[in-house]
Amino acid sequence: MYKVLIVDDEEPVLESYSFMLEGGRDFTVAGTARSGYQALELIYQRKPDLVFMDINIPGLDGLEVIADVYQKFPGMVFVLSTAYERFDLAQRAIPLGVFAYLVKPVSKKTFLATLDKVREHLDGQTRTAAQDEADPMRRFLRKTVWQEIREDDWERYRTRFGLPSDKGIVCLVEAEHSATSPARDFPPGAEEPAWSGRIAERLAYRHRCFFDTLLNRGLFLISEDIDREVMERHFTAAVREVFPPPDFPDYGIGGCYRGPELYKSCGEALTALGNKRKGADAQSRERLRLAQLRRKIGIADAGEVKKLFGLLWGDIFAGSDFTLAKAKMIPVFMFLLDDCSGCYQGSAGDPPPFSPAEDIMAVRDMAEWEAWSAGAFETILRMTSLRRSRNFPLPLIKAMEYIHEQYTKTIQLGDAAEAAHISPAYLSRLFSEHLKTNFVEYLTELRIERAEKLIRESRMNIKEVAYAVGYQDPNYFSKIFRKVTGMLPTQYAG
Repeated sequence: MYKVLIVDDEEPVLESYSFMLEGGRDFTVAGTARSGYQALELIYQRKPDLVFMDINIPGLDGLEVIADVYQKFPGMVFVLSTAYERFDLAQRAIPLGVFAYLVKPVSKKTFLATLDKVREHLDGQTRTAAQDEADPMRRFLRKTVWQEIREDDWERYRTRFGLPSDKGIVCLVEAEHSATSPARDFPPGAEEPAWSGRIAERLAYRHRCFFDTLLNRGLFLISEDIDREVMERHFTAAVREVFPPPDFPDYGIGGCYRGPELYKSCGEALTALGNKRKGADAQSRERLRLAQLRRKIGIADAGEVKKLFGLLWGDIFAGSDFTLAKAKMIPVFMFLLDDCSGCYQGSAGDPPPFSPAEDIMAVRDMAEWEAWSAGAFETILRMTSLRRSRNFPLPLIKAMEYIHEQYTKTIQLGDAAEAAHISPAYLSRLFSEHLKTNFVEYLTELRIERAEKLIRESRMNIKEVAYAVGYQDPNYFSKIFRKVTGMLPTQYAG
């Protein structure tokens, strides 16, 4: 039986959860707590396998309690329970390894389904522990190699496992899949955890390789005195065969050390992995910022567009040295110029008002950059405004004004056409010719742009945001939001 601790300051919740838990399913209630400090005390005393944790409890909040204990009890499963579906809470929970996130009131069906998933996870942990005991190499890779090894112990390990070299190098691969994130679509034949074995097979053509997989991370020990750069080339090639782009995962490679100091290679590989993940996150954020900016310029108000532009170049300059950051900004301005003028689409168009490459590379410091970029962006905004006022027929402007006033309601193409005193077919043609889009896409972009602002600047939950921008089905809203922005509303950081 798995022991469960329920933490909530509401007596009806404690009683409801206890009743559903005592109905079987291999779980038993080991205790209940009504405050953060009481929860800490019971966790240390009773060491439950599963903790249902309310967030808004007296004293320490639920996430603070989890932050205090999750590293001390790595096998403990935490399920958050809260009355509010807020993306900021989900963001705080993910680094703490929270297994699931339940919004109260929790139905019996949802509660029992979550229990089934937890039980499957805990059963897997039990099998893993048994495998560790039955497989000495598995235990060596999961525990021993991460700490300093005595010389005499190292010689015994070399003999026991038939390690051909006194030195080795550690490599780590992390695929984007965990209990707290959506399942990853692994490439054909690379379903978790078989992908790590396939990587090891490819490495084995050249090297003596030992490997293990824990959840979404694979560890590979190469028993060989080999240069790190050479190993990185071989390892990259092996990973790419199993995970071709765009599924290529993050990985880290340590230095080559003698056996007693292999823990250093583990640490270096883990650091390299973390740095790559940070870099990938930064690149993803830059792409998202640029996509948002290109969508909103000419539609959103100038103040919000300027703010988004500032966030974009702020991220780029914060994550790269000055020269590289300038180089990254060249295509940004080229995209924006082409969007507002079509100047790079053919020889017949008007020439660009400035040369992004020449002007940006001549900038010498941040003061010059801020002055130049502000002026250049103002030029782009003016061009966008002039093109819109000069090229948009009056019926299209009236239709757009109607959409901006009524987007929170259920509106159709015919409604906007009636407001503009034209036929739906003619309005559809105006959207296509002048906006390069259609009515539905324009309305969707506007609604998602408003939703992004509400998520960033209000305390509304996702359901409330969906209703506020014209979607009656929150699940459908989440699907559309992810299609437009590349992430779920709960993941959106603004």
